[in-house]
Amino acid sequence: MMHTAWPSSLRLALAAGYLALLGACASGPNAHPSDPLEPLNRSVDRFNTALDEAALKPLATAYQNHTPDPVRTGVRNFFGNLSDLWSVVNNVLQFKPRQALETSGRVAVNTVFGLLGVIDVASDMNLERHKEDLGQTLGYWGVPPGPYLVLPLWGPSTVRDATGTAVELVAGDPVLKINDPWAFGGVFGLRVVDRRAGYLQAGEVLNEVALDKYTFSRQVWLQKRRSDVYDGDPPDEPGLNDNVKP
Repeated sequence: MMHTAWPSSLRLALAAGYLALLGACASGPNAHPSDPLEPLNRSVDRFNTALDEAALKPLATAYQNHTPDPVRTGVRNFFGNLSDLWSVVNNVLQFKPRQALETSGRVAVNTVFGLLGVIDVASDMNLERHKEDLGQTLGYWGVPPGPYLVLPLWGPSTVRDATGTAVELVAGDPVLKINDPWAFGGVFGLRVVDRRAGYLQAGEVLNEVALDKYTFSRQVWLQKRRSDVYDGDPPDEPGLNDNVKP
């Protein structure tokens, strides 16, 4: 029984963690309008930074330096194919039939002919990837982003995006449905390390250009997510670029 219950318990713990964050009420004086939870967020950000420096960044660096490019590409393709499953759902929910069909085609072709997505056959067939997540879908339907949040391990988010992430994790993340603890730990750990490896260069750039990395990351994230919701053409929003410290 313990063998099959552990991933379910993890899913419940993740959901509870997100709900606790969503219910947080700490706020600071002179808080940025989009970041009333800044004291809490900065604490979580410090935790994430410490964990990253102690474990994730060294692991990701070793992974990038010592794993052959074809292997890393295959790993990235595999997890990209998994994420495409939710993109199909969210394209449908946003009434984007062409994007939903193309992304469905990608999943089908790469799963069947690309060894479960390890080989990106679909790109050679000009089947484009149209990434959409539940946070974007909620934004499409008019749900405001809510306060900025920094999530443990996940990093920058908002109340809306954190809600979408929690639902996608609990409802349909194939990795979290792996019942064997050792297999789950290996696949989940590989996904975390692969994801972190993809941000190594961006992290170095951030260290060079940002006087206040927290503020810079917050503004870049909020702008990016706004652009994502509006498919790259967001309407003007006064004050969005306030307090950016390049």
